[in-house]
Amino acid sequence: MAEHEESLMEKIAEKIHGHDSSSDSDDDKPSKTSRLTFSYGGTKRHQQEPSGIAGIQPSPSSGSLVDAYTCISFLVVKCILYVCANVEIVLNRSPARIPEVQIPKDPVLECAQALRFEINCDFSVLQDIASGRDLKKFLAVIASCGSCLVGSWCKFLTLFYIGIAVVFTLLYLIK
Repeated sequence: MAEHEESLMEKIAEKIHGHDSSSDSDDDKPSKTSRLTFSYGGTKRHQQEPSGIAGIQPSPSSGSLVDAYTCISFLVVKCILYVCANVEIVLNRSPARIPEVQIPKDPVLECAQALRFEINCDFSVLQDIASGRDLKKFLAVIASCGSCLVGSWCKFLTLFYIGIAVVFTLLYLIK
């Protein structure tokens, strides 16, 4: 078990530092497509190697590191509990009593009914929008979908500058 955890920790450390033991060669020169990743706060900065090739290497995310830490912590706690239970048996002590946890039925049913009511209300609003009964909301949905589409084409500042130019142009044409 300890050997498995140690190899898991080595793999995590290799991923963090960007070294892969399975692909190590005799020369420790970086490849021409490698990029160095520096992290300042929440942003990542890339320094490109002199070759000019923009290769992208996946870097471990903080979410995967948290997941690995949680999994390892869970395994350690389970091992400690297992050892403690076996030590109590060997020492002829009564095992620790773990309290039984039960969730009451009534609050769960009330929560489910409230959630069901809210979801049904949302479905009725969506049905009104889709059927064309509420034209104002329908046009708002179409406009938001259109803005998402245009937003995927260019950045916010570009859209802002274009919007300002269009507004001033329309104001000039109206006068």
